[in-house]
Amino acid sequence: MDTRQATQQLAAFFESLSPHSVSQLHTVYDAQARFKDPFNEVQGLAGIEQIFRHMYVALDQPHFVVTHQVVDGAQAFLTWEFRFRFKRFDTHTLQTVRGASHVQFNAQGLVTMHRDYWDAAEELYEKLPVVGGLMRWLKKRANT
Repeated sequence: MDTRQATQQLAAFFESLSPHSVSQLHTVYDAQARFKDPFNEVQGLAGIEQIFRHMYVALDQPHFVVTHQVVDGAQAFLTWEFRFRFKRFDTHTLQTVRGASHVQFNAQGLVTMHRDYWDAAEELYEKLPVVGGLMRWLKKRANT
């Protein structure tokens, strides 16, 4: 297995992800892969697919841009920007969440573990109408 090639394929898959290609996650993920982010923790392709299918229901025009890749042995670290528009709040402003993913590959080059790291408070909650004001106030209070 060439981890660098598997990482590049994974990055390309996510940058071209669409509602139709979610069903192709099996081409980059092992059937028993684990996935964790600030809101979800699942194991298996069905659970991972559900997370990405829900993304297209909840958000308008979601899109990943992978900005960097670091490969070490059978694992990789990818930094990315997740761009989208809210469907219910500020529907016109393009939102950007910056984060990173740690992934591990099996001998076949399929992802067995995917963990996303991003600050839900700063990158998401602060952008919401009512919650955002409260989060910014709490952040300001914590820094004084």
